[in-house]
Amino acid sequence: MVINTYQQYDFPCVIGGGVADHQEKLEDHMMNLVQMLATRCITPFRAEVQSKLDTFTQVQETLEKWLKVQSQWMSLVLVFTGGEIAKQMPTESKIFKTTDSQWKKIMERVAEQKSVIGCCQNDLLTSSLPKMQEDLEYCQRKLETYLEKKRGVFPRFYFCSNSDLLKILSIGTDPN
Repeated sequence: MVINTYQQYDFPCVIGGGVADHQEKLEDHMMNLVQMLATRCITPFRAEVQSKLDTFTQVQETLEKWLKVQSQWMSLVLVFTGGEIAKQMPTESKIFKTTDSQWKKIMERVAEQKSVIGCCQNDLLTSSLPKMQEDLEYCQRKLETYLEKKRGVFPRFYFCSNSDLLKILSIGTDPN
């Protein structure tokens, strides 16, 4: 049966790499399933093919959310895990620390998984990602507001990028 060939496409989950390859293969397999659904002879297998397509769609959506949250988390982790900025933004720092602990717990669970599909169907991952994304976006907006205030105080900061300004502000107490 054609569906059984898709059993081999549950790839090992590699943290920190190879995600683009997984996404590309996933899209290819989804296209193949859509093409199968369009044929006349699929009738006896329609439910199985549709089920597999639904699973792949869910995995794709979860991967996209996951990568977005990971990107946001990576851009904020150094800002809110210590230093002057975290002290000056205690509310946002607390929200970030909660999200950070959730992120680490999810990543520990993910490391235990042996497959992409099983990993992306993890209830903790799928239920936590939207809230984490919302909290990280909130922290990002507040950080941008904070940086704009600093630029208002010292107009030369308008010529610095956000990353450079964060670097300047975070080492502001270190004279070297």
